[in-house]
Amino acid sequence: MSVLLSTRLELIGRSAEFQHLVEVLARDGDLLIAGVPGSGRRTLVRSAAKEVGATILEVDCIRATDGERFLQLLAETISQNFAPTQIQSWVTQNASEFFICHPQQRDGFKVLRSLNQKQLWQAFELLLKLPQQLVENIDKRVVLILNSFPHIRSWDRNGLWETKLRGEVNQQTQVSYVLIATIAETSNRFDETNYPLETVTLVPLAKDVLAVWAREMLHTNSLTFDSRSQALQLFLDAVQGHIGDARALIRRLQTLCRPDTLIGEQEVQQAIEGLLKDLSITFESLVMLLPAHQVHLLECLAIDPTDKPQSKEYIQKHRLSRGGSLQGAITGLQQKGLIYGNEQGYRLALPLLALWLRQRLN
Repeated sequence: MSVLLSTRLELIGRSAEFQHLVEVLARDGDLLIAGVPGSGRRTLVRSAAKEVGATILEVDCIRATDGERFLQLLAETISQNFAPTQIQSWVTQNASEFFICHPQQRDGFKVLRSLNQKQLWQAFELLLKLPQQLVENIDKRVVLILNSFPHIRSWDRNGLWETKLRGEVNQQTQVSYVLIATIAETSNRFDETNYPLETVTLVPLAKDVLAVWAREMLHTNSLTFDSRSQALQLFLDAVQGHIGDARALIRRLQTLCRPDTLIGEQEVQQAIEGLLKDLSITFESLVMLLPAHQVHLLECLAIDPTDKPQSKEYIQKHRLSRGGSLQGAITGLQQKGLIYGNEQGYRLALPLLALWLRQRLN
């Protein structure tokens, strides 16, 4: 098994999920990919889309603060993946009252300013049809990836934009959509009756799978874990099956260690400490943005993991709020992708964050 840093995730313990995604996209199905940040959701979807020969359109829904912004982000990804002359022709013939297109400019496809809500909706209806129109005369597919999709509900409170998007793409024969969300955001929040979704949930990778991957990654730099030490076990305990954190730690080891050397516990510990130091500002900012009751629960789960945070004993031990306030903190942390639910024992979803919290609290 030869693995490079850029290797697609289906070769790193995700072969079953990858094959499932390919099959669904090949038959014009739509998907919901659930997992925590850094679990490889986007990489897996992109790989599957490339496998079926699709043009990939991506929208980061966190950046879509309202309908107009969502429309502009959708227009941008279309303009980045199709010929400007095609888009200009479409604007001239169908949508000149809503869009402008300057083919000579890099981001020349834009929504006109000062459109009222009715006009924005009309522009949205037209734009949703454009990808299908651009590929229907050629044997090509389009996959629209909507990252952090549930965030649009902060402004699409009645679900009109979501329903329209899913309904329109559902009718198109050469366009599929993929919604990317945290595991908690998938619970009872999507219309499965009218628009069925194939759901794929990414859980942490098994230790033996990650061990093979880590060895091969280091081998590309002529590096090896010292089998006489606990270096590999220390690495696996630090990353807890999280592929994003594992990649970051491997890169740090490759920078830290010279080729043709054995990596021992000291080198792994040094890499972990250096990485935590670099991430400290990011983690500090993250914690500052959380409500106090969520921070308290996060700290408790970091220093004293439990699969029963709602138990009387745990609540009393850590002076947690009872009832709705505690459940609200659990739900809030799950929706942010910071902790797992009961299926993973409520452990922290970002292992390096857990290490940083323990280090700070101790």
